[in-house]
Amino acid sequence: MANTLPHDNVIPFRDSDKSKKEQVAEMFDSIAPRYDLMNRFLSARIDVSWRKKAIRLLGKDKPAHILDIATGTGDMAIMAAKLINPQQITGIDISAKMLEFGRKKVEKEGLGNKIQLHLGDSETINFADNTFDGGMVAFGVRNFEHLEKGLSEIMRVLKPGAQLVILEFSKPRQPVRSLYNFYMNVLAPQVARLFRQNKKAYQYLKESADAFPERDELVGILNKTGYSDTRFQSLSLGICCIYTGRKPL
Repeated sequence: MANTLPHDNVIPFRDSDKSKKEQVAEMFDSIAPRYDLMNRFLSARIDVSWRKKAIRLLGKDKPAHILDIATGTGDMAIMAAKLINPQQITGIDISAKMLEFGRKKVEKEGLGNKIQLHLGDSETINFADNTFDGGMVAFGVRNFEHLEKGLSEIMRVLKPGAQLVILEFSKPRQPVRSLYNFYMNVLAPQVARLFRQNKKAYQYLKESADAFPERDELVGILNKTGYSDTRFQSLSLGICCIYTGRKPL
């Protein structure tokens, strides 16, 4: 049984009796219509370059079938289809509304024959053992209800030797951290309000990022979960990190 980590207990709505998983799905359903616009605006499009770096790392293995966990509106899946051209990408997410917008984007890009998006949970992935040649998660692992259980389940469906690439926010070092904290605590929630988005959702993003194990700690969790060849790479002065690990042969 995987351990419960402090991060696992960070939830979007403290006054709700629902599980973290149910709350996260509800939260993303509520912000889905403006999610992509807000992402690009709040990150000043820096997230696009982060995503490309993560995808190119995965692409070095030339994976034929990729699993995109917490695919959301399909940004990573669409970008991967264009950058590294695998035979197939399967995306899963617990938010039906995010998937609805994602499917429209996939069709608009003419990628319906390459990308399939399904309602799915990282802790109970509805695929057989050793199915995928690679896996990727962009800004999604912090939303797992049980981080270790989710990572273990992803490993189960990866083929031996397959790589998992994780893209996730991290806390930058000083002096950048003070500016980062102001941005996350003050600016982002106010901008979210201007966009008529759920302010609590962006506060949750900050709280979940603060509680999330990062850098060497997350590498240690990947090792504990059974991944090999684990490492991390800091991006943009430590605001974001790419983590990689492989299912042992």
